[in-house]
Amino acid sequence: MRFQGKVALISAAGAGIGRATAMIIGREGGTVVGVDVEQGALDRLTADVGAAGGRALALRADALDAASVEGVVGRAVDAYGRIDILVNAVGGSTIVSRPAAPLDELTLPEWERLLHFNLTGTFLLTHAAIPVMKRQRSGKIVNLSSIAGRGLSRESSSAYATAKGGIIALTRKLAFELGPHGINVNAIAPSLTLSERIRPHWERRSAEGQAAEIKRTPLGRVATPEDQARVICFLASSDADFVSGVTIDVTGGQ
Repeated sequence: MRFQGKVALISAAGAGIGRATAMIIGREGGTVVGVDVEQGALDRLTADVGAAGGRALALRADALDAASVEGVVGRAVDAYGRIDILVNAVGGSTIVSRPAAPLDELTLPEWERLLHFNLTGTFLLTHAAIPVMKRQRSGKIVNLSSIAGRGLSRESSSAYATAKGGIIALTRKLAFELGPHGINVNAIAPSLTLSERIRPHWERRSAEGQAAEIKRTPLGRVATPEDQARVICFLASSDADFVSGVTIDVTGGQ
C-alpha cells in the first residue's frame, strides 16, 4: 500500500477534496490527521477512515489562525512523531457572496477575504510543517490552486484568480527552497469540482449553463472530489519522488 507508515496532515479534511484525499490515504495504509472547523464532519471522517482500515486523528481547528495551526502541528508530531505529507486543501471562492464580481465592483473587504482565505491557510500550515519535514529530511507538500490561477475560469473573480495564481508561484518557489532538504512541493489546479460546497451553486445554474460548462470540458463531465484526490495522492506518494515545483491541471482537458 502506497501510504503504509506515512502520516498525512490534511486541512479542510471534513468535506470535498480534502475528505476524498483523506479517504484514499487511509484506505492505502496511511495515518490521517484531519483538520477542519466542523466537528461533525471530522467525526464522520474518523469513523469512515477507520471503517476503511486506516487511522485518523481529527483536530478541530481554524487553519487561518496561527496559534491553532501551531497547535495542530504540535499535536500531530506528539501523536505520531512525524509529518510525511501535508495537503493544503483550504480555499475556495464561495467565501464571499459575489465570487464572480468584476474588479471594479469588488469591495476591499471582499478582495481581502478572498486572498486571506486562499493564501493564509496554505502559508500557515506550510510554515509550521517545514521544520518538522526538514528534521526528517523528507516530506511531500501538495497545494490546491485552481484553473482560475491560470486565468482560465470565466466565472471566477480577479481576486480569486490572483490568490490561486499566488499558490502556483508559492509552490514553484518552495520547490527551490525545500528541495535541498528532501521535500517535494507540488500543486493541482482543479476545474469546477462538485464538492458538497459547490454542488448547491451548480444546481442553481440553468440547464443551459450546466450544459455549457460540460461542453467546455473535452472529457464531457464535471470533476468529482475523487478525481482531484487521486492526483493529489499521486503527488503525495513515492511515485512522484522526482516531481517537484509543478502544478498539474486536473480539468478534463480544458
